[in-house]
Amino acid sequence: MLPDLMGRGWRQLSREWQRRRLRDPALAFLYESAPPQEWVSIDCETTGLDRRRDEIISIGAVRIVGDRLMTSEALSLLVRPSRAISADSVRVHRLRERDVAQGLAPEEAMHRLLRFIGARPLVGYYLEFDVAMLERILLPMAGVPLPQQRIEVSALYHDFKFRQLRGHEQDRNIDLRFDTLMHDLGLPRRDAHDALNDAVMAGLAFVKLRHLVGLPA
Repeated sequence: MLPDLMGRGWRQLSREWQRRRLRDPALAFLYESAPPQEWVSIDCETTGLDRRRDEIISIGAVRIVGDRLMTSEALSLLVRPSRAISADSVRVHRLRERDVAQGLAPEEAMHRLLRFIGARPLVGYYLEFDVAMLERILLPMAGVPLPQQRIEVSALYHDFKFRQLRGHEQDRNIDLRFDTLMHDLGLPRRDAHDALNDAVMAGLAFVKLRHLVGLPA
């Protein structure tokens, strides 16, 4: 109990320190209390996997309320990159330069995404990468990183499988690939490498795993 209280106290101090450094007072809503039983599943499509050089070209986000994905209110944004999109990148996400030419400037896309998220915790698969790409846009704007709690779907799945395999040491090499995860959980698949589709699928996995691993509300 004591380490948990210390952890929560440290997180609260960190959030307060970030809030004081916030450059744009209009973003103070990010530090409000999150609505209970609400999360936002997010995904970004990018020009590549280099966190320092590549850029976001689309963002998908869907709110989760209890066990429901609010797909009718989902957010889907195209983002205009500063450089040409490579042929390899187009083959992955099927977004051509002409498709994103009229997309939003990265800063406008970030403002829209932040208003959509609010203070809700973030959910995603390989969420660390998406957050890193988003913070490349956010940090020059706000001076602080994203303050929301982050929940990694693959980590929840690993915990679930580890408990299932307890006592079977030889079976603990757990396959965390997204296709494997979705198939094992019996969840429907959508076309991958589409930001909104991937956000919806990660959200579905989160809702199911939240109950399977007993994640606190």
